[in-house]
Amino acid sequence: MNEKYDNIRLQYKIWLESEDGKGVLGDGKWQILKAIRTHGSLMAACQALGMTYRRTWNDLKKIEQMLGFSIVQKSRGGKEGGRTILSEEGLRLVEAFDHFHENVDELIRKKFQILLEELRK
Repeated sequence: MNEKYDNIRLQYKIWLESEDGKGVLGDGKWQILKAIRTHGSLMAACQALGMTYRRTWNDLKKIEQMLGFSIVQKSRGGKEGGRTILSEEGLRLVEAFDHFHENVDELIRKKFQILLEELRK
């Protein structure tokens, strides 16, 4: 068997763009939204992902501006500190992107295996 291709790994990113080519939502922002859903706070999500709060907050606001609706709901801190949760639309967006990835990832992995088989002939 041809082993020249054994060290090749598949990497890809998926993102959604506006008609004018501006990025709306991609794998990185999807991970942020999933982390917000998990941790219940933008600060905790940023810490978990090793991202800066300010840039991430600005990115989320840009997404909301492009989509025309809120994807997060923020409340300022009190005794327990602030929290950020996904809005109903934000949750729907994350869940739809989850399902999309489940289907596409499986297909891409299968097609990648076919590619490797063809290369190894």
